[in-house]
Amino acid sequence: MNDEGTGKAKRADARRNEKTLLDAAAAVFVTSGVEAPVRDVAAKAGVGVGTIYRHFPTRADLVIAVYRHQVEACAEAGPALLESSASPHAALARWIDLFVDFLVTKHGLAAVLHNAEFDTLHTYFLDRLVPVCARLLDAAAESGEIRSDLAAIELMRGVGNLCIGAEDPRYDARRLVGVLVAGLRLPPA
Repeated sequence: MNDEGTGKAKRADARRNEKTLLDAAAAVFVTSGVEAPVRDVAAKAGVGVGTIYRHFPTRADLVIAVYRHQVEACAEAGPALLESSASPHAALARWIDLFVDFLVTKHGLAAVLHNAEFDTLHTYFLDRLVPVCARLLDAAAESGEIRSDLAAIELMRGVGNLCIGAEDPRYDARRLVGVLVAGLRLPPA
């Protein structure tokens, strides 16, 4: 039977399946980079390799989809964290953790994509995430928790630079980013 309700259920199920695949791919990319074998992504998602290729015919398609999925998750997390965190600084710190996860995941991205694809994704990344970071910074500055003279793009670039080399097990980018975020705090009055 092909009624309207059945079609919608399949579309919702397909969206859930795609999200599961994207989450699994992101997790594999964090540990192994974007050149990780597709079979590793399939195993993490609990599906066959053919299922991955049915959703994402090429590696570039998968990488782009993961990148966009993570940008959206990071963008949506900002306002939610402001609502649910104990303070704006706590929201900013948690958001920066998510941002670090995202940056580590995209290691090797440029090598997989053509220049035009990479440039388009980078513009998308900036358009979606700089305003979210700015909102978090502004809220933390207005609450008197952090200094107010830092622009979102400066913080994001600083975090990004600290994440370079994160694949080296001797280097703990997350710890250094934590020092950076802690350093934003104003001393008690």
